[in-house]
Amino acid sequence: MDHQSVQKFIDEVWMDSIVPELVEYIKIPAKSPHFDADWEKGGYIEAAVQQIFAWCKSQDIAGMECEIVRLAGRTPLIFMDIPGDNDDTILLYGHLDKQPEMTGWADGLGPWIPVIKDGKLYGRGGADDGYAAFSSLTAIMALQREQMPHARCVVIIEACEESGSYDLPHYIDHLKDRIGTPSLVVCLDSGAGNYDQLWLTVSLRGMAAGTLRVDVLEEGVHSGYASGIVPSSFRILRQLISRLEDENTGRVLPDYLYADISDQRMRQNQRMADALGDGVFDAYPFCEGVEPQAENNLERILNRTWRPALSVTGAEGMPPLASAGNVLRPYTALQLSMRLPPTVDGDEATLKIKETLEANPPQNTHVSFAADHPASGWNAPDIAPWLGASLETASQAAYGQSVMYMGEGGTIPFMAMLGDFFPRAQFMITGVLGPNSNAHGPNEFLHIPYARKLTACVAQVLADHYHREA
Repeated sequence: MDHQSVQKFIDEVWMDSIVPELVEYIKIPAKSPHFDADWEKGGYIEAAVQQIFAWCKSQDIAGMECEIVRLAGRTPLIFMDIPGDNDDTILLYGHLDKQPEMTGWADGLGPWIPVIKDGKLYGRGGADDGYAAFSSLTAIMALQREQMPHARCVVIIEACEESGSYDLPHYIDHLKDRIGTPSLVVCLDSGAGNYDQLWLTVSLRGMAAGTLRVDVLEEGVHSGYASGIVPSSFRILRQLISRLEDENTGRVLPDYLYADISDQRMRQNQRMADALGDGVFDAYPFCEGVEPQAENNLERILNRTWRPALSVTGAEGMPPLASAGNVLRPYTALQLSMRLPPTVDGDEATLKIKETLEANPPQNTHVSFAADHPASGWNAPDIAPWLGASLETASQAAYGQSVMYMGEGGTIPFMAMLGDFFPRAQFMITGVLGPNSNAHGPNEFLHIPYARKLTACVAQVLADHYHREA
């Protein structure tokens, strides 16, 4: 592949067409159904679907069929089928639904306010994962412009990923005959350890989440009258969470939430720790003086990628500080998010967590754990020699440095599904979520120069896939 020519074309498409489209896309508050129960009535997901679909359909790609597929009661899905020069199939994936607003955006920035500054496009969803449809088609267009052969490409853009992709299995089953059996899956919804080279994700954590609630009274009672007799629902919650986590170290306690880490993954994580050094934790916006967990960078990476970790992501039953009267509240509820090692089954882990939390409730309080839809993680198959060589070529050509392999702390439910559906496929899981890009949080940004080069890397892999040895 003539990398210089391909990169020049990709850069032009990005700056002339993709960036303006992403600016408009960021303005649409297309929150995932989990965060917008009235998504269908509100119409924001539909607006994002229509915008991306219109751009995709207008591209000059030979023989492409592009349509919006709809199943009753489910978020729509964009499906594109691009003929190839052989009978093989590549599946490319992305999503267009977004996380909610989150507080803490810097002055002049906001989730639905696109701002370009220092080569970064700020706003919700550009990097996670609105750019995927644009990048995928641009990589294919670049090859066709160079008259380079490629396999048939199927592109799927879903609208339910941030809610756990619970609609996606229904679409995969509905479209299975049209999808076929891909030998390569490309997913552009992952992260990068830096912006200096290509990063391939080789593992993803799963997630078990839900609402833990403790009820102690039918209604609130004056704290001077009730405290000391009525157990505090918050104190009971603390006891229950201590069944899952050591509050002094953050270490998750139940053995059933752990998995073995292979020697290959240990070597890859050590290489990542050596390459990034203190960049492993410097990327986070710590308050002054706050220290990272764990004693060294390898342990920190393993904690983020191959070990369980608990976060409390929401609360209910507690009034805002400005209206917090002296009342012993009737209940407290917390939203728990347990990240799981890649090889731990999400369904089984969720059931066991529920048993752990609900067993023998302290002081016979009313304890319930209402589980959300669980997600299993994913552990990549061994990388085929052709793919390893292609990734190295792509990274050197685009960035001037070798490809790196990393585990990702987040969850992409689609990957576990695809791993089950297509166990013989190779996977290129990558993305633009590098240091400080802050997906799901305030000040999320897309690093435009990195994304342009990543698009050329995808084109390289598509080209090499066609010429690989069987």
